Amino acid sequence: MRIPSGCAVAGVASTGGRPISGDRVACMVCAMPERTNGLGAGYAAYGIYPDLADCYAFHLMYEDARARASAEELLRARFQVEVAEPIPTRPRIRIGTPALWRYFLRVPEPIITRAREDSREPAGHRSLAEDDYVVQTVMDINTGVPGAFVFSSGRNMGVFKAVGHPEEVADFFMLDRYRGYSWLGHSRFPTNTPGWWGGAHPFSLLDWSVVHNGELSSYGTNRRYVESFGYRCTLLTDTEVIVYLVDLLVRKHGLPLRAACRILTPPLWRDLDGMGEEGAQLRTARIVYGGALLNGPFTTILGHSRGLVGLTDRLMLRPLVAATRGDLFYLASEEAAIRAVCSSPDRVWAPPAGEPVEVEVGLSQVGISAEVARS
Repeated sequence: MRIPSGCAVAGVASTGGRPISGDRVACMVCAMPERTNGLGAGYAAYGIYPDLADCYAFHLMYEDARARASAEELLRARFQVEVAEPIPTRPRIRIGTPALWRYFLRVPEPIITRAREDSREPAGHRSLAEDDYVVQTVMDINTGVPGAFVFSSGRNMGVFKAVGHPEEVADFFMLDRYRGYSWLGHSRFPTNTPGWWGGAHPFSLLDWSVVHNGELSSYGTNRRYVESFGYRCTLLTDTEVIVYLVDLLVRKHGLPLRAACRILTPPLWRDLDGMGEEGAQLRTARIVYGGALLNGPFTTILGHSRGLVGLTDRLMLRPLVAATRGDLFYLASEEAAIRAVCSSPDRVWAPPAGEPVEVEVGLSQVGISAEVARS
């Protein structure tokens, strides 16, 4: 059975940084039951590990004890391991459950110093080289340790995903016990890729996380492009490239997040001539970053440590609805998902096709772009 409009995506964030229970985003996703067939669901949460906020929180899944032993040997060799423990779960999902562990890691100071000197970075700020060190470790485990997969590697955030329906996955990972200032949620209805634990959404790298509804007809081009910069796609789902593209454009190349979004979904060539200086800049960016353009029908929600971004393809072939209520900002595939947890929103709207809609945590008001606000 094929569902034309596909999976469910959802996100909620408090612009004031208030803690939100994981129940809220789970309720949003569960309000869209026709958008899942039980082959995957997952959640991402920000602000859930405040006591270890300066550590990289690695979530790993293991197919067997040998995979765990090999991955832990690599982690101990590269990091100072502050905590190593199973991810707390309720034993509801039994068929094919991998071993699930989390590790809170610090990059040793000699590694940071040497990496900074090699890259000529100034001291006193979070090092690009330090993040590169973490990314390389993620790639090395996912490609070099059979049966081990890193599915979360950011600071003060975590991804929780599995094969199952969204209510089962939320219960399995005990999301009701977590409080975060920003959440993503997803339920899968896979049509072109296998349903397995590592292929469930969200996909994450460092502080970035992505949930996605749709298909990337540009996947082959996007994959070759990110792999030319050292990323490795191993999780058998086209969505994986989106999180790597964002990391490349924003963290590695230093582009503003909104500019990166405009590279991922630029205006049509025919529309650029009438956009003045902005059109000229977008034309240049589209030429330079041609391999990063996302094509096909899709909606994606990007989570990061400072907020959320919703983005659709240039024709909006997959739905996205936004809403606000007080300091809470919502994104979802359907308005019904928002109203399941917020019966009287202050404002509800559909963002224009291809235009990013953004919220930043810490602002007194929702940070919506001028173009979106005019809609």
